[in-house]
Amino acid sequence: MNLTGELLIGQQTVKGSRDPIVAINPATGERLPTEFFGGTHEDVARACELAWSAFDNYRESSLEDRATFLETIADEIEAIGDALIEQAVAESGLPLGRIQGERGRTCGQLRLFAKTVRAGEWLDVRIDPALPDRQPMPRVDLRQRHVALGPVAVFGASNFPLAFSVAGGDTASALAAGCPVVVKAHPAHPGTCELVGRAVQAAVNKCGLPEGVFSMLHDSSFEVGQALIADPRIKAGGFTGSRKGGLALLEIAQSRPEPIPFYAEMSSINPVFLLPAALKARGKALAESFVGSLNMGAGQFCTNPGLVIAIEGPDLDAFVEAAAEAVRNSTAQTMLTPGIHEAYGRGVSALAANAKVRELARGRIGEGAYQCQSGLFMATGEDLIGDEALQAEIFGASSLIVACRDSAEVKRVAEALEGQLTATLQMDDADVDTARRLLPTLERKAGRVMANGWPTGVEVSHAMVHGGPFPATSDARSTSVGTAAIFRFLRPVCYQDLPEALLPEAIRDGNPLKLRRLLDGEREG
Repeated sequence: MNLTGELLIGQQTVKGSRDPIVAINPATGERLPTEFFGGTHEDVARACELAWSAFDNYRESSLEDRATFLETIADEIEAIGDALIEQAVAESGLPLGRIQGERGRTCGQLRLFAKTVRAGEWLDVRIDPALPDRQPMPRVDLRQRHVALGPVAVFGASNFPLAFSVAGGDTASALAAGCPVVVKAHPAHPGTCELVGRAVQAAVNKCGLPEGVFSMLHDSSFEVGQALIADPRIKAGGFTGSRKGGLALLEIAQSRPEPIPFYAEMSSINPVFLLPAALKARGKALAESFVGSLNMGAGQFCTNPGLVIAIEGPDLDAFVEAAAEAVRNSTAQTMLTPGIHEAYGRGVSALAANAKVRELARGRIGEGAYQCQSGLFMATGEDLIGDEALQAEIFGASSLIVACRDSAEVKRVAEALEGQLTATLQMDDADVDTARRLLPTLERKAGRVMANGWPTGVEVSHAMVHGGPFPATSDARSTSVGTAAIFRFLRPVCYQDLPEALLPEAIRDGNPLKLRRLLDGEREG
């Protein structure tokens, strides 16, 4: 499939009229050949108009038709073949195996949402039949289901060119909910975005859906993204990126005449607590696996372990020595973009210059222009509590070890932390009481609490929560990964005393869709 650099508005391809975007291969520093021209306010308006026109039709599409559509998107993405893999590798600098795995994850989550749609439990149907003879007052007939919010603006992420991009989790969950989607493509991988966007466009056509169900726009600056989230026909937004970018868009979403929910995943340093018995029994092994997690993907994961917390003493000293040695032996890795590489350098330099911080080790210097040199640093618990700068996310392979005087200071450090996507307990059986005392704090601070693992790696499943208190996300009640992500783009509607002929199928008598419904407080079936 040849790249054209065009916008995808409904079933049309439109050449943008703003400045061109040119992707850079971060592994070589070379500019890739295709130019992608940015859209305008008029392009945004056209895409939103089509999405709004498609909304009422698409939101009432049958569960089977919508599930088939999601599966068709996955089929179309796979049909692109090696061209997609090669383009994503060239634009991201990520290794072949990583992109192949990410394609599998992307298609897998589309198919998982198809199963979720068919099951229909997300409709959360509740029926309280009329009780005309109830005393002292009769009860009216009340029926509830969830309906789609409306067209959704999705902002592609830099670090996952497939799984958090054009057809990633935000798009999949919004389409599953019955919401048309307008995607703002990420400028770091515009060719990958076009290939996937054309696959979604083809699936819309094959399934006979209204063309406004999907559009994709390029943005030469911030104009398209800002106009998109401000458009009155957009009813929700999904974003993965920096805190600065997320907060800027959140402000627009909240200051509209009609504020809308904006789900931004923004900033997390994912604290790891090394509890005493585990640290004593397997400190060296923990150090090696920690550095493996730290270096994964050059540290460009939102769940990278950026903070390690433990009680000072010989066991922590041994861990620090082993971790520092592993970092010094770390090979430099290519970062996603020149801008991300530059920001990483600034963040590490600022941390190293902090008088409260001691540099423990740096990884090997790379030969490429945009390679990440891993960094490991150390501070005290008291210093972290007193200096917000020590909690700043550094997007890349950098981590801060925090030495605490005792378990009470560990608890104070935990209480001082900002909201996080994850919190990890490295623990043995003898640490259970210590972990129990920490757990209530960690539940308040993080969306996912784990034991004896590492935060990198997010399973796409029914129970996964990839979210957390601010600033990890802008709405701690949500997840951007897993089937519960569908609830971000739904709202409940109650139908009182409507005649059968007007009721949606999901809430009619006789349960024609064979759903698991709550009937007068009891589960049917």
